[in-house]
Amino acid sequence: MDGKVLMRIAAIVFVAFAITATAVDMTRTKDPTRNVSAPMVPHVTDDPLREGHRRCQRMGEAAARDPECLRVWAATRDRFLGRIPSSVSRSNEER
Repeated sequence: MDGKVLMRIAAIVFVAFAITATAVDMTRTKDPTRNVSAPMVPHVTDDPLREGHRRCQRMGEAAARDPECLRVWAATRDRFLGRIPSSVSRSNEER
């Protein structure tokens, strides 16, 4: 046999194998108990910053000029960065 013919036969066998594997995988039933990810459960807390963020989100572009939104964003930034809020650090300096 010629080398080109062998390569064509090998390519046909490879494509046939790939199609068969795909068909078998598509017909396989998914086992719901195999799902390793936990279901998403909303975490409900009484966080005033979260409520402030929601309020500012509803305000849209006007929130950039709202002093309360600026305060909420600063408090969130401090919480994220692990800093002491500026109001607490000022009260400690006065003592």
